[in-house]
Amino acid sequence: MKLFLKGDRCFKDSCAIEKRNFAPGQHGQSRKSKVVGYGLQLREKQKVKRIYGLMEGQFRNYFEKAERSKGVTGETLLQMLERRLDNTVYRLGFASSRSQGRQLVGHGHVRVNNLKVNIPSFEVKPGDVISIHDKSQKIPTIVNSLEMVGSRGVPSWLELDGSKFSGRVLALPKREDSNLPVQERLIVELYSK
Repeated sequence: MKLFLKGDRCFKDSCAIEKRNFAPGQHGQSRKSKVVGYGLQLREKQKVKRIYGLMEGQFRNYFEKAERSKGVTGETLLQMLERRLDNTVYRLGFASSRSQGRQLVGHGHVRVNNLKVNIPSFEVKPGDVISIHDKSQKIPTIVNSLEMVGSRGVPSWLELDGSKFSGRVLALPKREDSNLPVQERLIVELYSK
């Protein structure tokens, strides 16, 4: 399944999933196994973990925090993952992938409310202004990513000002805003065992 881990390459014909959508190796095409029950739940969890670039312990902490909070656990989990700073940088279009967004945050190119934040798991709140540092605005990858944002679009919970290299968090993300091929109820079922 296409998880869009490679940035803009996933939107082109050169994407590996488009070229070869079967398991690697000599018997990759003939190997067909039906996944049910626990395997299906585990695959859903692994998919979300890989999309957002999280380790197992970190993901479990997010799930436990979502379980303790009010609302539907699965939707709250996805909302918390969408609000991560590295994901928000990607969604605003400053990076072409979440891993590139993580690197931009980690290297100190991102400011939140004019303060340097280099923690990718920083959780943004409505009203926060996310911007790129003045010296970093000439970096070619950031400029190219901002040019490509038109084809990808910016979610409704964010507002982008491309000329100023900044964006604002307007509201909390809803389930519809994270257009991921994920069934979050399977993750909740997996952890509820």
